[in-house]
Amino acid sequence: MYTHILVPTDGSALSLKAAKAAVELARTLKTKLTAVYATAPWMPPMVGEGETPRGMTTLASDYNKAKEAEAEKALASIEAVAREAKIECGKLHVIDDQPWNGIVNAAGEQHCDLVVMASHGRRGLAGLLLGSETVKVLTHSKIPVLVCR
Repeated sequence: MYTHILVPTDGSALSLKAAKAAVELARTLKTKLTAVYATAPWMPPMVGEGETPRGMTTLASDYNKAKEAEAEKALASIEAVAREAKIECGKLHVIDDQPWNGIVNAAGEQHCDLVVMASHGRRGLAGLLLGSETVKVLTHSKIPVLVCR
């Protein structure tokens, strides 16, 4: 059936809940599992024409270190759940302007045939303004997506 499951995470409790479902599915189907954390790249602050902001490299470096630490923490929690279930779990931190695009690309690059992810279930104006990475993955993915709530 499925041979490689991709589990995107944003580090939330809801993402961990979806990861637990993915781990159980991977255990049952005896499949590979890869956890992915998607980060937007650092964007320099906007300045006026001819201005040179100071400390730009420090800002970029601090941002990248912080995002790497966030990714490691989120991915480690999924890895721990997988280890407890005796499932091998790969970890992947991708950088993309659009997290949903990073997730879809990671699924293709890792040759995954299923994405298992959470949905925060925002509705109305909050859903419209904040968007939904899950909906975007569902819309653009060429492989099945299992959404957990």
